[in-house]
Amino acid sequence: MPERLNARSDLERVRAQPTASGKAIPEDRILDAAADAVLEVGPDRLTMADLAVRAGVARGTLYRRWENVRAVVAALLTREWARVVAESVPQDLPTARERLVAGAVTTITTIRAHPIHRAIVESDPDLLVPYVFQRLGRAPAHMLSTLEEGLRAGHADGSVERIDPLLQARTVLLLAWSFVVTAPAVVGSSTGAGPELDALDAQLALALDQYLSPGPEGPRA
Repeated sequence: MPERLNARSDLERVRAQPTASGKAIPEDRILDAAADAVLEVGPDRLTMADLAVRAGVARGTLYRRWENVRAVVAALLTREWARVVAESVPQDLPTARERLVAGAVTTITTIRAHPIHRAIVESDPDLLVPYVFQRLGRAPAHMLSTLEEGLRAGHADGSVERIDPLLQARTVLLLAWSFVVTAPAVVGSSTGAGPELDALDAQLALALDQYLSPGPEGPRA
């Protein structure tokens, strides 16, 4: 879980800082307040008026950046998921394939149990519907780009089968994303964590490693 969501004292210090006239209010200040609100009241009960009070800004400031609460929560998810991705790729593994597989599994396990994600799943799961059925979204698009970069590194070091990296990245994302959205329902987990999910995640790691490994004849050009 990102440290900021645990550090409410940090959030209060940010809120207490006066904003100089004519200077833009940092977006993180507003998204921190949104995270606090989502955890306290749930995304379904959050309003722009409430968020403005929590963040110490005028409602007009919010509406100049986001159309409604759902847009704010979407921006919050994008920020939190991007942080998870950035922190999930290990740097101490010898091959790009190993780093990619470990990073993908760590990313989905962290997002699945993330308090913001759990709050949305429990109180307003419709917020996630567009990312499942309608559009990719900024956060999944960032994940796709990160995967493609890792796959190209795997092509370069010979640890990943050399086929279209975008096709590979999409395949990995689809496999991994199902373990975020569907796996908790399959095993009946209300927390996004637990030994049954750990066992499934181990199978995901095995499946991804086998999918990405070069064939016995070596990587195809």
